[in-house]
Amino acid sequence: YYLMELQEINRSWSISRKEMLLANHETTVEMIRGLSHEIKNPLGGIRGAAQLLAAELPDPQLRDYTNVIIGETDRLVNLVDRLTGSYKKPNISVMNTHEVLERVRNLVEAESKGAISIVRDYDPSLPELEGDLEQMIQAVLNIVRNAMQALTETKIPGQKPQIILRTRALSHCAIGPVMHKLVARIEIIDNGPGIRGDIIENIFYPLISGRAEGTGLGLSIAQNIVKNHRGLIECESKPGKTSFIISIPLHPEPEGDNT
Repeated sequence: YYLMELQEINRSWSISRKEMLLANHETTVEMIRGLSHEIKNPLGGIRGAAQLLAAELPDPQLRDYTNVIIGETDRLVNLVDRLTGSYKKPNISVMNTHEVLERVRNLVEAESKGAISIVRDYDPSLPELEGDLEQMIQAVLNIVRNAMQALTETKIPGQKPQIILRTRALSHCAIGPVMHKLVARIEIIDNGPGIRGDIIENIFYPLISGRAEGTGLGLSIAQNIVKNHRGLIECESKPGKTSFIISIPLHPEPEGDNT
């Protein structure tokens, strides 16, 4: 007689992948915090020196050069602030997930002027969650705006650009090493060309972008916002379908509870 035991490996693989995404993002956040500190200190000195030099110049026309120095240092400081500005802790209150999506939908419809079809596939029974409304709007808007730009820049002949906003509630779902009893799942799906295979594993790192005009900050900021809500953003992509999946616990487990 032979005894055969079958075990599903998808769940273990999914948990390991989520743990890796969280660990990589945490490492990136710490690196950026340290790097921003090292960058902003000398920039402050350069800006101050340029201001003192401008005050001593006898010819006012020469101040155009010092103004360039001041302007460029301000631009670099703003870039660093954008990299680190969303790492503040969320202002937690009870919020409705669909309010977030509706606010984003209204903004994107106004920007796209009807060129993109936005389909709502909501679960009306989805409970309210605890989170920062403005931060969550920013996170979802960053993702939806990326999808909108991909659809408008690379149009597929004979296919109307479309974004699907979908919500579901999942029970007993793991986010990293923590198992949560109930999780809100938000999917943002577009029918665009997809994300290149050589960058899809790194798209949540800062300054990584598949667009020539992209800054590569939007997805990194969105991931950090969701992580501050004890959640995670994942991405699955192929030509004709790209899905960004936001998972946020509806009833967060206490810190350190890995059961």
